[in-house]
Amino acid sequence: MARRKSRAPAEFSLSFLDVICCGFGAIILLLMITKTVQPQIIEASTVNLEGLVADLQEQVFEIRGETRVLNRDLNARQEQLSEYEEKIAILQGQLASARSRHDSIQVQDNTNDVVTEQLAIARQKLTAEQKRLLGAQYQPRNNLIGGIPVDSEYIIFVIDTSGSMFSYAWERMLQELQATLSIYPEVKGIQVLNDMGNYMFSRYRGEWIPDTPGRRKVIMQNLRNWNVFSNSSPVEGITAAIRTFHKPGQKISIYVFGDEFTGESIAQVIDTVDRINQTDAAGNRLVRINAVGFPVQFIRAPHLQGTGIRFATLMRELTYRNGGTFVGLNDFRP
Repeated sequence: MARRKSRAPAEFSLSFLDVICCGFGAIILLLMITKTVQPQIIEASTVNLEGLVADLQEQVFEIRGETRVLNRDLNARQEQLSEYEEKIAILQGQLASARSRHDSIQVQDNTNDVVTEQLAIARQKLTAEQKRLLGAQYQPRNNLIGGIPVDSEYIIFVIDTSGSMFSYAWERMLQELQATLSIYPEVKGIQVLNDMGNYMFSRYRGEWIPDTPGRRKVIMQNLRNWNVFSNSSPVEGITAAIRTFHKPGQKISIYVFGDEFTGESIAQVIDTVDRINQTDAAGNRLVRINAVGFPVQFIRAPHLQGTGIRFATLMRELTYRNGGTFVGLNDFRP
């Protein structure tokens, strides 16, 4: 039997090798393209991002600088606003005080008009009654000037030296003290204390200051700048004056100049003075007490005027009990 002839190798083997070679070639080509292009893209990208970050940082620094400047301007504006608000508050307070003072002055003027009219009527009635009782030929004799007795041989001034008096009513006080001295052309002795009982002239402590024109001039000069501590309560000065200077047979008058009373009890002050300033056999007090009130409380709001009203209340009762006169001024300015 004859052998079959072996077949020739199929073309498949050659085509497979070609395909494999092409595949390897494609891979190599891809690798070459990737190595050549990729580093260039990454480097360019990095450079662009660094430049962008630098630009952004520079903008941030600029914004921060502008923010600092704006914050400084804002703080300055806020400080100016606070100053303006404070000035407005002060001006509003001054306006309220001025309005209150204006209203008080109007009320006082109206009250003074009513009191003046009532006094005129009372004076007419009293004059008619005096003529009926004493006769038409009676010539009255008195030792009153402006309602204040001036029969004393010695005078003592007890002056409130507190801040309110020294700041607002001092010039008017000097005028009133000068006017008081003028109604006493000549006395045997003068003394000046503050409401705490402190002496203006320490070398005359416990002694009378001789009354001469030169001494009166020195008193007025020293008073102009006499600003010592005061608690705005005249009881210490009054009691010190009575205890130190009263002697039997001497006619002494005390003049209290002040604007407010800050003590706890008016009744306690009156009782204290009553115990010290006793009456003699004829029913007269050891010393006479007069007072002049300066209405400094009108510069304050109505609810802060209590200490001035208490001073007037105290002095009216104290002068009435001790043979003197209380004069309430209608203004604390000269």
